[in-house]
Amino acid sequence: MPGPIQSLTRAAAILRLLAGGERRLGLSDVASSLGLAKGTAHGILRTLQQEGFVEQDAASGKYQLGAELLRLGNSYLDVHELRARALVWTDDLARSSGEAVYLGVLHQQGVLIVHHVFRPDDSRQVLEVGAMHPLHSSALGKVLSAYDPVAHNELTDLKREPLTPRTITELPDLEGVLDLTRARGWASDLEETWDGVASIAAPIHDRRKVPVGAVAITGAVERVCEDGDIRAQLVAAVRDCARSVSRDLGAGRF
Repeated sequence: MPGPIQSLTRAAAILRLLAGGERRLGLSDVASSLGLAKGTAHGILRTLQQEGFVEQDAASGKYQLGAELLRLGNSYLDVHELRARALVWTDDLARSSGEAVYLGVLHQQGVLIVHHVFRPDDSRQVLEVGAMHPLHSSALGKVLSAYDPVAHNELTDLKREPLTPRTITELPDLEGVLDLTRARGWASDLEETWDGVASIAAPIHDRRKVPVGAVAITGAVERVCEDGDIRAQLVAAVRDCARSVSRDLGAGRF
């Protein structure tokens, strides 16, 4: 039986190193950590970069994991399966909250809406499946950035535009928001993406406890909030929905 291909083994070692260590590593760090010549490490890194598995920071020259790994990882859990598992629970959430419900996944430095349940009233609404929500301001984006290291890397690197006067764009401030999101298990967007609109989102995990998406309700500030604060019952409803979808995906209780 043929033995392992050395170049592939080394490439795998580099990916594991970038995944398990500091967020970014220089060429010398990679080479010395794995006992490789700099030329060898550079050649492998350049190939991984060309394939989208590794990205190089233009300012520092350091390397980090690339977004293509996310796309491959998401094939482990097909987006269609995620949507199928969420159908009943998101319908229930829209009915109980009286607001629109969105299911989103990380895609190209944003959140791709893969399922949208209309607000259960007679108002005219536009289907947003296929739309992109921003990582830095939307509740969905904050949740994914808080729980998914790849999303966090994307948030750090992207140009964070102010979308409303309330949008947080400075990275230290955003990191504080992500810390709060992890501590309480949900994120909010109070007119940070659209004036007059508020959102609440919670993460969805698969059987490996890996974040694979997020669910959110979105509505007018005066309905989502009361006396300036998010309605506690809406937070509980969103979190319950996320847990239910996660359990259906095999995550168990958490």
